[in-house]
Amino acid sequence: MQVPLWFALAVVGYVGVKFLRPPWWLVAVLLLGGFLLADSILAPVISTAIK
Repeated sequence: MQVPLWFALAVVGYVGVKFLRPPWWLVAVLLLGGFLLADSILAPVISTAIK
């Protein structure tokens, strides 16, 4: 069974928020920070470091 990455991340995110109860601002900062980093000049450096 193959699950799309976006769906798996959505499920993990939902379960994490449901059970760990992080503050709403922390969730917003992580989402916005990831979105901004993915489109920045640091994206190739992060991609290389992850691989």
